[in-house]
Amino acid sequence: MGLLSHRVERSELKPGDHIYTWRAAYSYSHHGIYVGGSKVVHFTTKKEAGTAGLDSAMAISSLISAGSPECPTFPDCGFQLPDSGVILTCLDCFLRDGALHGFEYGVPPAVFLAKLRGGTCTTAASDPADAVVHRAMYLLQNGFGSYDVFENNCEDFALYCKTGLLLPPEQGIGTSGQAASAVGVPLAALFSTPFRLMSAGPLGMAAVTAGMYCAGRYITDIGVRKDVVKVEVENLSAHLGWRRAKAKEEEWVKKKQQPAKVTRLLPLKRKRDSDLHLQSVK
Repeated sequence: MGLLSHRVERSELKPGDHIYTWRAAYSYSHHGIYVGGSKVVHFTTKKEAGTAGLDSAMAISSLISAGSPECPTFPDCGFQLPDSGVILTCLDCFLRDGALHGFEYGVPPAVFLAKLRGGTCTTAASDPADAVVHRAMYLLQNGFGSYDVFENNCEDFALYCKTGLLLPPEQGIGTSGQAASAVGVPLAALFSTPFRLMSAGPLGMAAVTAGMYCAGRYITDIGVRKDVVKVEVENLSAHLGWRRAKAKEEEWVKKKQQPAKVTRLLPLKRKRDSDLHLQSVK
């Protein structure tokens, strides 16, 4: 168990494990569910004609690509239904020469806070392995909605497969720990600014920022939050449709509540001022 991430060996893998590998010099990680037989189910952007699926885009999209469509080891590697972002690849194509890491579940709060990077562990407990594999294989055949870096990414997919937990649609960010970290780092620095006078130079400032960052990660963890809901995978499509409909309804209500714009009155005001000016000249 490391402070950055938890390295594992292939011989340690069991069906239902949540695994990940770092991409682009540790700038982001790509997550999936190991389903046995050296196969991994993971979530990418939707398949486009003539192209393979793309992985998680925590960095520049041109840096990412999925496993080879012509895997020499497994003929079914790269299986992905049209209009779906869920893909089945072999372990080698998933890792793309990267190191194998295991996502940790049910960690104590002290261990969670000690981790230097988000997206490596959670305080939430995992469901049994057979339930995890069932969710992953079901979503391979039925999809997991549209990919979104902050609201619905590869880590969100793996976390759902492991726990069955989802957040309400109004959150604006999913369950992903690395997405929360990407937002939390600049916010921690911003909100720690008033404490500069209280901190003893750069080291004190760094300590305050790090503390706020860790606290922010902790309160957004699905094992701590009270607004998560358990959704059966067979009901997921209906739930995702409800979330989209609710989000659109809330957006419409916000637009209706906005004050009416008065930009159209400005030309009339300018014309009235001009007429008054002409009358004074006369």
